[in-house]
Amino acid sequence: MTRTIAIVGAGLGGLMLARVLHVHGIAATVYEAEASPSARTQGGMLDIHDDAGQVALKAARLHEDFVRLVHPGGEAARVLDPTGSVLLDMPDDGQGGRPEVRRGELRQLLLDALPAGTVRWGHKVASVAPVASVALLGQGQHLVSFTNGTTVQTDLLVGADGAWSKVRPLLSDAVPAYVGTTFIETYLTDADTHHPASAAAVGGGSFFAMSPGQGIFAHREPDGVLHTYVALRRSLDWVRDVEASGSEAVRARVAAEFNGWDAALTALITDGETVPVFRPLHALPSGHRWTRVPGVTLLGDAAHLMAPAGDGANLAMVDGAELGEAIAAHPDDLEAALGAYEAAMFPRSAKAAAGSIEVLDHCLGDGAPQSLVDFFNQMRPTG
Repeated sequence: MTRTIAIVGAGLGGLMLARVLHVHGIAATVYEAEASPSARTQGGMLDIHDDAGQVALKAARLHEDFVRLVHPGGEAARVLDPTGSVLLDMPDDGQGGRPEVRRGELRQLLLDALPAGTVRWGHKVASVAPVASVALLGQGQHLVSFTNGTTVQTDLLVGADGAWSKVRPLLSDAVPAYVGTTFIETYLTDADTHHPASAAAVGGGSFFAMSPGQGIFAHREPDGVLHTYVALRRSLDWVRDVEASGSEAVRARVAAEFNGWDAALTALITDGETVPVFRPLHALPSGHRWTRVPGVTLLGDAAHLMAPAGDGANLAMVDGAELGEAIAAHPDDLEAALGAYEAAMFPRSAKAAAGSIEVLDHCLGDGAPQSLVDFFNQMRPTG
């Protein structure tokens, strides 16, 4: 029996689900609000774990292609204090198991691996609801209405639509809450030539400089780009006030929070070449779960939004791969597939969410920066 599978959201998790289903000969359609694959930039570097994201890529039969996207040296990491002193410097020895790739290139890899027409661009969800037909009530069918005036009726609806999911309310009343920390994003380009002191401070991979309540995090991307996230534990009222002050004033006001820090570090703020983008961090409850509802489920941030700690993209891809494989294993019983998927996803995501809180505290808590140094040392392989 042919089942209609609708996936809302063309992020890494939704595309992974579509790809794994395709590998198993099962058709699905992905509905994406953005007008095209290039409608916006897709973020910076991602570390893809050998026990998570890479497992999903193998299930999607794309691991060899993924390896060709890896940024050499990207697994290097260093921790500095506000004076610019290096507290920890970990080179990329190729043994870390978490190679770095650009998010946009990884997304394009998944897009290219799907049949033409799988993704329907320009389909922003307006509403979702169980099918109103008395004959079909309780059978798991849902009607999705889009802002462009079209609708689709589904046997299986998967919400892969991120933090502010339109599908989540079918399953849960949970709403993401502000975690008390905001990231402010900016970029430096051709940094080795035009910003040599900052480039030298960042090094070849990930960079963390922090003190309690605030930090400057950066990543070296290919082509000499330094991608910076300034982290501040501040109220949303403070964030909104600063954000409204205009780009130059934003840089000055954010830099003022780091008065006395080494100039090579604060230049990552003051010399930023792009309009600063404020990203208040939100999260769902760490143990977020729901009672099984026929014909609908969630994956990725829609299911388990958490503070960034290197797990989000990996979890989304694992979710997509495992859901696809569960459907393939139970082609005639979608409820059995969804039950098996959620039974594994709930504890996995709860563990990761608790870990994300721990990592954020290592970065910005009272023990920073030494707490992050200790954490990295504990994570290093032994023997």
